[in-house]
Amino acid sequence: MNSFKEVFEHYQWDEIKTRLEKVTISEVRNSLQKRNRTLDDFLNMLSPAASQELELMANMTRALTQQRFGKTIQLYAPLYLSNECQNICTYCGFSLDNNLRRKTLTDAELMIESSVLKSMGVNHVLLVSGEANKIVGVPYFQNAVRLLKPHFSNISIEVQPLEEMEYKLLHEEGVHSVLVYQETYHQEVYKEYHPKGKKSNFYFRLDTPDRIGRAGIHKMGLGVLLGLEDWRVDSFFNALHIDYLQKQYWKSKFSVSFPRLRPAEGIIEPNFMMEDKDLLQLICAYRIWNEDIEISISTRENETFRNHIVALGATTMSAGSKTNPGGYAVDKESLEQFETSDERSMEEIKSMIKKSGYDPVMKDWDSVYSGF
Repeated sequence: MNSFKEVFEHYQWDEIKTRLEKVTISEVRNSLQKRNRTLDDFLNMLSPAASQELELMANMTRALTQQRFGKTIQLYAPLYLSNECQNICTYCGFSLDNNLRRKTLTDAELMIESSVLKSMGVNHVLLVSGEANKIVGVPYFQNAVRLLKPHFSNISIEVQPLEEMEYKLLHEEGVHSVLVYQETYHQEVYKEYHPKGKKSNFYFRLDTPDRIGRAGIHKMGLGVLLGLEDWRVDSFFNALHIDYLQKQYWKSKFSVSFPRLRPAEGIIEPNFMMEDKDLLQLICAYRIWNEDIEISISTRENETFRNHIVALGATTMSAGSKTNPGGYAVDKESLEQFETSDERSMEEIKSMIKKSGYDPVMKDWDSVYSGF
């Protein structure tokens, strides 16, 4: 099998939606009692019927997460490189049609921002940018990784989809993981959310994780933007994608993130509302289905939810996040990609994690393990 596209085209959005609506509580309970669960069981646990067993699912999630990951939470922070973007996306503050002051960090500014992160104790940094190949392309990312590599044990990227050889180049520089979100797997409406730019090519984006896998990247992160379309259907397709990737690129690790649509300059309102209990159900479904997958919770979520999710499935959390280029020190007034909800500092998050009986982990990986 050459790509996920071959799997994807065997499934229809409306058929999955209908299946979800027809799941019974007995089917949910049967899935929860199994030892080895399939995608069909994941679908059952996503269903409206499964909400009746949320307490049981939460208890199972807590036990499974502690068994596989211990009582630890890995912490990281994003470092936004640029808000330049060539795409029009109706939900993003960086969208090309937004009239905003564009900013791309210089080498000196990058080092100032990184020094602030280091003073916060950050060792895992996620480099983020808008999608503008000419201004912030692979040479820019290579240079940024070279500058930051001596200062951070783990460098991840969340940038525009690249070609396989470009991922290989960044892997050679020291990139540990790549995050890429399909945003929505609803192909019929994808174009409405992405009317202009390279991102409007649904299948090029869909094939990105295959290119990442063939490039030998250590870890890849997937997710959908919760709020664009029906979260249950989108999440089934995201799990279908992960299931395929784990079988195809078994040497790589995988994580899943749960970004809910947040306020930002010039964006649409959520098309589908997702309550906290829905997000908890989704997280539980992922953990019970896949005990090895890492579960990442960002500062998009509010303090109360993040406080409770520490003991209910999370393995990775961002803290002290700024979502604008230069937001930590260089240019605090530049436009952010989206509003954060949990604005507590890294130290406050570490304290909260400790009070919950868990250990905040600032470093659990070093590039020497990969021979960089």
